Parts: sequence; structure tokens; C-alpha cells
Amino acid sequence: MASKWFETVAVAQRRAKRRLPKSVYGALVAGAEKGLTARDNVEAFSELGFAPHVAGLSATREMATTVMGQPVSMPVLISPTGVQAVHPDGEVAVARAAAARGVAMGLSSFASKPVEEVVAANPQTFFQMYWVGSRDDMAARMERARAAGAVGLIATLDWSFSFGRDWGSPHIPEKMTLREMIRMAPEAAARPAWLLEWGRTGRIPDLTVPNLPVGGAPAPTFFGAYGQWMQTPPPSWEDVAWLRSAWGGAFMLKGVTRIDDAKRAVDAGVTAISVSNHGGNNLDGTPASIRLLPDIARAVGDQVEVLLDGGIRRGGDVAKALALGARAVMIGRAYLWGLGAAGQAGVENVLDLLRSGLDACLLGLGHSSIAELSAGDLVIPEGFTRRLGG
Repeated sequence: MASKWFETVAVAQRRAKRRLPKSVYGALVAGAEKGLTARDNVEAFSELGFAPHVAGLSATREMATTVMGQPVSMPVLISPTGVQAVHPDGEVAVARAAAARGVAMGLSSFASKPVEEVVAANPQTFFQMYWVGSRDDMAARMERARAAGAVGLIATLDWSFSFGRDWGSPHIPEKMTLREMIRMAPEAAARPAWLLEWGRTGRIPDLTVPNLPVGGAPAPTFFGAYGQWMQTPPPSWEDVAWLRSAWGGAFMLKGVTRIDDAKRAVDAGVTAISVSNHGGNNLDGTPASIRLLPDIARAVGDQVEVLLDGGIRRGGDVAKALALGARAVMIGRAYLWGLGAAGQAGVENVLDLLRSGLDACLLGLGHSSIAELSAGDLVIPEGFTRRLGG
């Protein structure tokens, strides 16, 4: 490879596909059922155009902002994603990259690295929780995150038991037993660079989730944790309010797609909401997040911070989301492609691409700050938006 640097997220994805075993890459692609929502998340951005200026452009552009009280160098956050065994350093590598670029880190409770290590790598870490177990269990997880130094909490509720992919689901083992290692050997051998990277550590991919157990219990496997989630009754809005109150600090509700849910989130006292459909991994057929953003932002944007999660691949996508009412965006697959392609450096590469792309948009649109972006900067086709629940 002539250069480790890549010029777009699409190139990072191609490199990750060449570097990672087929099953690992397939787990990152994910998506539910027919993949309608996963595709629409990305393709919807292509329906939006820009309305640029040619003179009177600003020589300097400001991209810094704050999200849930945290100053960030640009309006991009790392969205929490589960077990990142695509690289030996996993979430710690991502946290280091984010810190190096002045970006806040979202850490999943289903992550492969403990919250203490991730916060040490990036003090601007938001700890993410699913509604799993009893209230006592969840309170214990929050206290651990607080003690580790997490600066905010993200509650993710947009995950139902969606399964079955038309293109086939990858084989993901419960744990890396000898039998599973033999089964996975042909895939791993076909990706010698990835195999060598893990070989140098003297470890095998750990498919446990160290942030979920309480009271000294051993870390369950990812699928063991998934089973615990399935056995926990879904939360009520009163439960959401309890979770927010028990945390007591900056609190984001992730997975909002409807106006009525956004208003209920405001009533529950949240700091921020993320307009998100779980990257197309929830109910297939849910509209792209960017289609839902404008109406939700108009409904509650003056009361809570509104973020957009889903489909961000370029700095131009960030600009479009901000123009339609988002305070910032969260990225998932984009940084995972970077991690899979080149580890920490790959994640930094992705963040640099988003920054430079956003800067180019501000220049072309004649703005000196992201705060000046508005729907007037876009060419929005008739019928682009979707209004749900209000």
C-alpha cells in the first residue's frame, strides 16, 4: 500500500474490507432485514444539495462548539458501538484518536474495554447504557462510570429484537474456544496483517463486555449480555426519568425518531436527544435520521440539544445536518472503518476528513461559523422530510 492515508471514508471501508476477516467485516456492515433503513441513512444525504456563494467568502471558519457541557473542536462525536474486536486496542484506540482531535467519546456498555481505561485515554467520555437488569444493577453501572470520570450518560432505547438479513448474517462466536478458532482459522489466515496485529499482543479477541457486570461478577459474553437485555422488561417513560435523575448530570436519550417521543424526552428532563434509528439495525423501514431531523429540531430544539446519528460519511453530511437543526452529529460505521483500516491513525484520518470537508462547506457557503448554517444553504427536494408522531 503506497500510503496509509485515505482520502474518503469510502476508501477506509474498502481497506477495512480487505484487512478484516469476512465475519468481522460483516458484523460492522450489519443492518436489519432488507437493509432499507441502513441504505436510506446514507443515500438520503445525496438528495440534499448546496447553494454556494462565489465572493465575499470568509477567510476563517469556526467549527468549535459544546455538547452536553463539553467543549469540542468540531460538531462531531464518537457514537457508542459494541465490542470493537476489529483491532486489539478497540475502544481505547478510538478514545485516543478522539482526544487527539478534540472530540468527545461515546462508550458502549457492551464495549470490549473497561470504562476506566477509556476515560483515561479520553476524559471527555460519555458512558452509554441499555436498559438491562434491575434498577440496582443500572445504578451500580452508573456509579462505576461516575467514579471512572465519565462526564455524561447516553441512554440507548432504540433496539428491538430485529434479526435476519437478506444477505446473510456473519458467524460471530459466543467466545473464542479452540473449536471456534479452528473454525475461524481460514478467514483469519486470509487476512495475515490482521492476524499478525493480534499475534503481536499474545491475545485473542475477547468477546466479553467488562462494563456490564456488577458486584464482582465475571464479564458476560456479548451474547450473554444480549440475553440479559432480552429478559429485561422494556422501560417506561417513568423509568427514563428515573435514569436521568439517578445519573444527575448531562444526559442524552438516543434513538428518537418521533416528535411525540422527543417531547416526552423533554418532559423527562434530558439534556440532549439523538435523532437515530440505530444505524439501520433496529426496525427496518424506519426513515433515514436526516429525514426526521428538521421536524424534531423545530419541535424541541429550543429546549434540548438535538444531535443527528446515522449515515454521516463526509464533512458535507455534517454541514447538512447542522443546517437542518442539529447541534452536532454522531458517527459510528465511519470511524469503525477507520479503526479496521489503520487503528488509531485510521480513526484520526476519518475525523480529519470530516473536519476538512465541513470547513470546505463553510467556505463555499460563505460562513465564518457553523452557527450560521441554515436550511437556506441547502437545496431540499419536495417531500424529502418525514414527520412522525406529531
